[in-house]
Amino acid sequence: MKVCVIGTGYVGLVAGTCFAEMGNDVICVDNNIKKLEKLKEGIIPIYEPGLEDLIKTNVKEGRLSFSSDIEFAVKNSLICFIAVGTPQNEDGSVVMEYVLEAAGAIGNAVDEYKIIVNKSTVPVGTADKVREIICKRTDAPFDVVSNPEFLKQGAAVEDFLRPDRVVIGTRSEKARKIMLDLYSPFVRNQHPVITMDERSAEMVKYASNSFLAVKISFANEIANICEAVGADASLVRLGMCADTRIGTKFLYPGIGYGGSCFPKDIKALIKTAEQNNTGCEILKAADKTNKNQRIKFVNKILKKYGTNLSDKTFAVWGLSFKPKTNDMREAPSITIINKLLESGAKIRAYDPKAAESAKKIFGDKIIYSESSYEALEGADALILLTEWNEFRNPDFMKIKSMLKTPVIFDGRNQYNSFALPSLGFEYHQIGKKN
Repeated sequence: MKVCVIGTGYVGLVAGTCFAEMGNDVICVDNNIKKLEKLKEGIIPIYEPGLEDLIKTNVKEGRLSFSSDIEFAVKNSLICFIAVGTPQNEDGSVVMEYVLEAAGAIGNAVDEYKIIVNKSTVPVGTADKVREIICKRTDAPFDVVSNPEFLKQGAAVEDFLRPDRVVIGTRSEKARKIMLDLYSPFVRNQHPVITMDERSAEMVKYASNSFLAVKISFANEIANICEAVGADASLVRLGMCADTRIGTKFLYPGIGYGGSCFPKDIKALIKTAEQNNTGCEILKAADKTNKNQRIKFVNKILKKYGTNLSDKTFAVWGLSFKPKTNDMREAPSITIINKLLESGAKIRAYDPKAAESAKKIFGDKIIYSESSYEALEGADALILLTEWNEFRNPDFMKIKSMLKTPVIFDGRNQYNSFALPSLGFEYHQIGKKN
């Protein structure tokens, strides 16, 4: 099929590349000329395992191209995906400017039947707004579809190529059949393609991400109670998760969720509820707990060293909001490091992929190390904030020899709480008293 994807951000770039990988002719559209030139050379602006190789392969094979000409892309495509950014206003509402601009540009170019697909995460009712905008600009037939994405950063290519489900929101039987054909190569694993109306499809994305955010905040609240009463949150989790009704995923205590989806989507759903005069107390509580969790972790450090940290240096392992990405959006590390800096601390940080992203946030306020062990030099304690694989089984005796004092603050509960003290470490984790 002939497809165009408007927007070459995280979602658009992964979607366009994976559609091309399945043999479709794909044009990715963006108004950033410098970015397009780099993409044509195979230089991508994000770190996502496997994506760079797929882009280079499909560009070489002629299935994937990049353009700033949205009119050309629309006229030469049957299916037009809108995958532009949907940032957030301070009140939690979604900035719809880029989505509506893309809809207008598509409307100006439509001269025969097209399917316009909202791939961006958008509020319920956006499909209706897109349809209205395009109707004002063309008499040609078209359908609007809601097709939310469910990509995990760090595993986005695998998630797109082998999705656990595909949600298609449309009231048009013609559009439904074409979308089913488009996605048929991706669901040979028999995972479901679920069709519904547009508004329900738009709601699925917010409901899914908000539920996962609630699970994380629940795990953190239980961990905080465990710590207060002398229980071990890691053991409590094992007992809970053995119940098949509960399961194991997203119930790890830590320093909270971050990234471009969970924080934004739960706030957007809260705003939607408020605008429609309905309650959302669980969502509000989850959001509040997530913010508080970062401060509670900082307070562990301040409890040990006091509020004046001007004579302390901390080694920080991990800056990105999760492993296998360079994304720093809403990363817990931002809040935690800034609080430590406010108390006068010096920070020596290392992250395998997010150093350049971090520099845009912290500038020269912290020291960026070239390796995890280099960050330990002259540090009073190690603070683990992101659970990259290379941090999971380090040389603890080397860590002990390099730190001024053998102290670890673990925001991800990565290490054995019984083994580390036997090695002479003072080990602080989430959900367990020292």
